[in-house]
Amino acid sequence: MTPSRQSDMAQALRLAAERLAAGGLVAFPTETVYGLGGDAENSDAIARIYAVKGRPSSHPVIVHVSPEADLGYWARTIPAEARALIEAFWPGPLTLILPRADHVPAAVSGGQDSVGLRCPSHPVAQALLRQFAALKPNGHGGVAGPSANKFGQVSSTQAAHVRAEFSELSEAELFVLEGGSSEVGIESTIVDLSRLDRGVGPVLLRPGHISSEQIAAVLGREMGRPDASAPRVSGSLKAHYAPRTPLLLLPKEALMRELERLDSRDGKVAAVVFEVPEDSGYSRVDWHLASVDPDVYARDLYALLRRLDEGGYARILLERPPRGGAWQAVNDRIGRAAAAFE
Repeated sequence: MTPSRQSDMAQALRLAAERLAAGGLVAFPTETVYGLGGDAENSDAIARIYAVKGRPSSHPVIVHVSPEADLGYWARTIPAEARALIEAFWPGPLTLILPRADHVPAAVSGGQDSVGLRCPSHPVAQALLRQFAALKPNGHGGVAGPSANKFGQVSSTQAAHVRAEFSELSEAELFVLEGGSSEVGIESTIVDLSRLDRGVGPVLLRPGHISSEQIAAVLGREMGRPDASAPRVSGSLKAHYAPRTPLLLLPKEALMRELERLDSRDGKVAAVVFEVPEDSGYSRVDWHLASVDPDVYARDLYALLRRLDEGGYARILLERPPRGGAWQAVNDRIGRAAAAFE
């Protein structure tokens, strides 16, 4: 980075931290997706996040903290399992659900007695969190930050996505901090450790870049599945992460049959496949090649869906990836995106 760009970034970080300290909103980059941030201890700022996103107040947000943060300020207890996962995966794309400290506003957790905590690895996010904490009288600065998009829609992985998503907001209403494209591209893995004292957990509440197998290897035990009393968490609704263009998720054979049924009354269709068929001359079909690497697929997914939304397509047909294993998080996201059109 050139000295002039370093100076510009330093000024942008200072302005962003000051905006947060004043109760304003800042969109900031992380390695997963861009976040829509506000002071996690300011109930008015949290309310503005919900209002801007159109997010139900019962749907929790995640509190982002710096690597040096005192987690004991945010959580009543920090079990050994949490410390082991922090040692293994923080900073990084892992959110831990822990018992919420009494002074932390319940609004960040949708009224629950738990809190989601994450330490992002993106250098711009870390710099912002440190500068914001330095402005707080007690030195504890947490940023409540759901994904920077309208509720239920495709998450933003570039600053340009954020500006397009919230084009109705002025810079005075939403400060957008640049940080390039998100490296991971999908939201963090979420693990519930808030009920260990009741004999429940650890539980995988949302799959992500860090797999359940990796977590189990650190903890020496398998992950549990969500139950009826599990905490509500971000991205857990059946329909989520959806483009505006109707999306259909199909096995390859069913996708090809769907294309064969197209007629002159159908509009232009986008087909996202792992291999373009030899007979690819279907009229009104644009082919888009998906990566066979699940990490690359995840990184590119939301940017692709946003491009297809802008392409004037009547429908998006998405070839179903392999099930399980390294594809778990991708299947979770596209399954919820397709559920919005069922």
